[in-house]
Amino acid sequence: MHDMLEMAFEVAQDAVLDTLYLIPFLFLTYLFMEWLEHKTGEQAQRAVSQAGAAGPAIGALLGVVPQCGFSAAASTLYAGRVVTMGTLLAVFLSTSDEMLPIFIAEQVPVSTLIAVLGCKVVIAMIVGFAVDAFMRARHHDRRGFEIHELCKHDHCRCDTGCETCEHNPELAYFHSDDCGADCDHEHHTHDHSHDGSWSDIIVSALRHTLQVTLFVFLVSLALNALLAVVGEQALGDFLSANSVMAVIGSAVVGLIPNCAASVAIAQLYVEGILSCGAMMSGLLCAAGVGLLVLFRANRHVKENIRIVCLLLVVSIAFGLGFDILGIVL
Repeated sequence: MHDMLEMAFEVAQDAVLDTLYLIPFLFLTYLFMEWLEHKTGEQAQRAVSQAGAAGPAIGALLGVVPQCGFSAAASTLYAGRVVTMGTLLAVFLSTSDEMLPIFIAEQVPVSTLIAVLGCKVVIAMIVGFAVDAFMRARHHDRRGFEIHELCKHDHCRCDTGCETCEHNPELAYFHSDDCGADCDHEHHTHDHSHDGSWSDIIVSALRHTLQVTLFVFLVSLALNALLAVVGEQALGDFLSANSVMAVIGSAVVGLIPNCAASVAIAQLYVEGILSCGAMMSGLLCAAGVGLLVLFRANRHVKENIRIVCLLLVVSIAFGLGFDILGIVL
């Protein structure tokens, strides 16, 4: 009984710690998005979109920081169409989560650390730019800002908008003259139900942050409980079945939106259980809670599933490539 209570306490503690450090990232991201929606005009919003051309490079470099806060922020920004899909994938692929602290604690050679992080950044940039180029070629990158849709999706009562724009999102973005008399966007921006003061912006950002934080905490609590019951040994046995299955299995484990996934993969690689390819496939998929935030913030479920599938396929492909070519970092 005592052991069960102790395990339950540790599970709850881990879930709290996994969630707390995300709050500043989420709040600042929502604060920026609310400000962008309230205070900037069409030209400023277009400038942010056009800056997305360099997004995959910036996202890959930010994602490599040892935590998954940037992946959560990238998911939120993507849900509002502030960044491109290529940028989002670049952040996901380069996110190192808890890998770096484990490698440092295990005294992995600095050359190996730099090589692993460098490979993740390069792969993230390649995939990110390729995805954005494909989306542009297919004209799938023309969707306008959907920041106001996040308010509607979260029912936070900070977005009313005009009826014409609500039923015609393309008008809300381009603010065409066809919007008609029903649209009262005097300054060509999407007004909320309040005057757009800083207090309104902060309150709205706080609402979004609290809603997403609660969602992440509940899911993290469930995942921590499951991983505590399954145990790392069983996870290691599953991943070390055979070389190909290890690459695929490691990628699948990496998809678990919890820092325990990257910890297990890094630890098993250090202990010699996982090959370099299996380690890379798992760490490329290890986007942490960014995936949770994506499914919570982005209302396009099929699109979210496609992003996860693409992340999985890319990670497995590079992992198998490392093993086939005999690359050892």
